[in-house]
Amino acid sequence: MLFDFYGRILFRLAKRYLVDQAKTEDAVSESFYIIFKKIGSCNFIAVPPFESWIKRIVVNECLQVLRKEKRFETYDNDENNVNEVDDSTVEKLTAEQIFHLIENLPTGYRTVFNLYEIEGYSHAEIAGLLGISIGTSKSQLSKAKNILQQKLIELDPAYAKRKLV
Repeated sequence: MLFDFYGRILFRLAKRYLVDQAKTEDAVSESFYIIFKKIGSCNFIAVPPFESWIKRIVVNECLQVLRKEKRFETYDNDENNVNEVDDSTVEKLTAEQIFHLIENLPTGYRTVFNLYEIEGYSHAEIAGLLGISIGTSKSQLSKAKNILQQKLIELDPAYAKRKLV
């Protein structure tokens, strides 16, 4: 029942970090192994703490895969001149389109973006998890946001034309 209820949710979570389908499935399977192994020693009195716990296990497993593969690249890209994105551009996107935009970020950018913006980790926590400096975490987040903004602008040519006039 636990797998049936949370399997898809945890798979989507892992997919945000590990784009490859097989690696995502492996990470979720390993996460469920850990969850089933440790659940007996846990004492949750509410659903939210339990859900946070299982999600943290999945995130940690994904980060472990990235570390093993040494796939956490950091990029130095001085393209910080990004236009602002019109809110109506973002409102037109589906959740699937947004997921796809994030999924196509370079691994390092995507990882920091997910940890900070979606999971709510601080830059200090991200630095500790990934073995990078706080400044690198901040830089990777900024660059991820810049790329996402550029992609959003590309999706709405009418917006770009409005900005040029």
